[in-house]
This record gives sequence, structure tokens and C-alpha cells, in this order.
Amino acid sequence: MAGNIVNNYGSFPVVFVSGKGATLTDRDGKEYIDFVAGIGVNCLGHGHPALVKAVREQAAKQIHISNYYNSDKGLAFSEALLKRTGMDRVYFGNSGAEANEAAIKLARKYGRQKDETGKRCVIVTLDKSFHGRTLATLAATGQDAFHPPWFAPYPAGFRTIAPNDYAGLDTLDNTVCALMVECVQGEGGVNLLDGAWAQAAAQAARKAGALVIADEVQTGVGRTGAFLACDALGLESDVVTLAKGIAGGIPMGACLFRGPAREVFAAGDHQSTFAGNPLACAAGLVVLEELGRPGFLERVARAGEQLRGGIAGWNLPGVSGVRGKGLMCAFDFAPAPAGVVQKECLDAGLCVTTAGKNVVRMLPPLVISDGEIQRGMGILKTILEKHGA
Repeated sequence: MAGNIVNNYGSFPVVFVSGKGATLTDRDGKEYIDFVAGIGVNCLGHGHPALVKAVREQAAKQIHISNYYNSDKGLAFSEALLKRTGMDRVYFGNSGAEANEAAIKLARKYGRQKDETGKRCVIVTLDKSFHGRTLATLAATGQDAFHPPWFAPYPAGFRTIAPNDYAGLDTLDNTVCALMVECVQGEGGVNLLDGAWAQAAAQAARKAGALVIADEVQTGVGRTGAFLACDALGLESDVVTLAKGIAGGIPMGACLFRGPAREVFAAGDHQSTFAGNPLACAAGLVVLEELGRPGFLERVARAGEQLRGGIAGWNLPGVSGVRGKGLMCAFDFAPAPAGVVQKECLDAGLCVTTAGKNVVRMLPPLVISDGEIQRGMGILKTILEKHGA
């Protein structure tokens, strides 16, 4: 029973039992178009044949070993991931928060190596950012709503600046060990960074002797139509964090390093029991193979344009700010709270999510078909029109 589970998620009273592509089925046989994909996790949708096959075969061979040893799948996946991203080293974890924790710890050690007094310890993040729900990643998050007093005291050493504001770059001084940015702010409202500003911010960080960290937990692995959104922005990040879609639904996170960041961690600096287990790595190899197929990422970009263009083309008076990149999309809706739209869409057979009180967010599987997009958009339009938009 759902009542046995702590209700910190505020889950809806629906129980899903299966899925195929971008369509979910509940235990009563009702179908739903999935515009959430496990919050950007199920990049290959539900029941993807190659992913199912790889997980089954790997589970029969080996699910987990200690990181005292290497696994064949771990070595293969690390090689493939580094080749795909152009990074030099990788640390595997189990989630986006863990990946960001690794990046934070590495940045602090890097700062200590540059200044033994410990003064170079500040990590600069952006207003409206989101970096996770551990205490350190909450402290890094640039939203007051994620800093309730009952979790205080929060770790110190974080500072926020406004995105796309050049004046804020003057605060990047010799106390800063890293600049940490999301190339598209997901939980903050699907806010895009200006490319010229992002490059100027990275340049200012490096001039100050700090690392550039790209939090690609939500934007990475093809979500924006590029494998890494930071590459499309021209950031050339020293550290990149990944999770969500990296293993198609099997829990995994990764922190990738290059250049000055590649040699910072030493044995014992950061570890995780389940990290890089063969099952997750086998799934990750399938994700890389599928996303590497000719035209795959271009199709993601076109599908996102189809979704955003369709919503904007309705010209509904209550809808504004249709935005996003690839299949990371959102819009503002004035007539009703986004949570109300979310609930009514679910009742009608469409899964969407939110990113603020009046922001409706959509993160469909990257393999969603044109037909599923159209079906989902039809449901969404009906719900919005119901509120007199």
C-alpha cells in the first residue's frame, strides 16, 4: 500500500505497472502519454528492447562487485563515456546529488592545493539553480525555497550570482575554487543561459584560478539535442556531472574531469559502495550506443521544436514564455497553478511536471514518437482551454 511509503514525494494516487516507448499503463489498464520520463531519466523510454536485453544478460552474469576490483562492463563504459565526451577521467556514483557532491569535494581540494590557507574554498552558483537534496548540494542551490530552517545549519562556502548578468562576474576572485552552472536551469524554471555570458563567466572563473563545473544532471545525455549542453554553449568545462538518463533508468551518476581537475582526487578521497556496478554500466553502454546512432540527437532537437512550436502556435492567452532546448521544455501558465494543470493532465491521461508555481515542464523520453507527441499535446490543450486560457 502507498500508505507504507513516507509521503515526502507527495505522490499521486496512480500505480503504473508497465510501459512501452513514451506510453505508460496503470494497473487498471489505462494508458498515459509520458511527458516526464521519470524526471528526465527514461531517455530510451519504457521497455526499450536493447536496454531490456542488456540488463537481463548482465543480471544473469553479475550485478555488483566491490570497487576494490574492476568489472569488464565498468571499464568498457568508462572508456566509451570518456570518448563520447572528450573528458579524461570519470568517477561513477548513483545519482545526480552524489555526482555534484563529488564535484564540490574535488573543487574544495583543488582550492586547497592552490592556497594552503584554505581561503580558496568558495563555490559560486547561480540564482534559481538546483544541484541536489543533500545538505551540501542544497547549500549550493540558488533558491530560498530549498533552504527551510529545519535543515539548518547548511554547509558554508557557497555564493550565488545572477545568470546572464555580467556585473556578477566581478565577484569571481581568489577566494573562489569553482563556478558551478546548469546550462539550462531545470528545477528553476527551464531557464536558458546566454551563450556569450556563459563563455564570459567561464573565462572569468579561469582568470580567477577557479574550475568550471557544468551540472549536466538534467541537461546531459542528449536531453537538449546535444550530448552535453555545455559543449553547445562552448564552456569547455573542467568538471561535468551526469545522472538521470545516463543509464536509461538504472540508478547511476558520474563526475567527469579533465585538464587541471583530472589529477585532484587520490585513493580514499571519495567513494561509494554501489558506484559503477556492472548492471548500471551495461545499461549505460546501451544508452551511448543508441544516442550515437545517426540522426538520433537531431531528431531530439526536432521533436523539441515540434512540441514547443505546437504549444506556442495555439496562441492561448494564458500561455506565455514557451521555452527550452531539445526535449527539455516549459511554459508559464497564468490562469491556474501548474500543480493543478499537472493533476488534471494526469486524470486525462498525460504525465507532465512542474518547475515553479506557474511553470509547466515537460521532459519526454528522447525516443518519443511524433504520434505520442501529438496525442499528449491534444490532452494538454484540452486542459489549458478548460481554464479559459
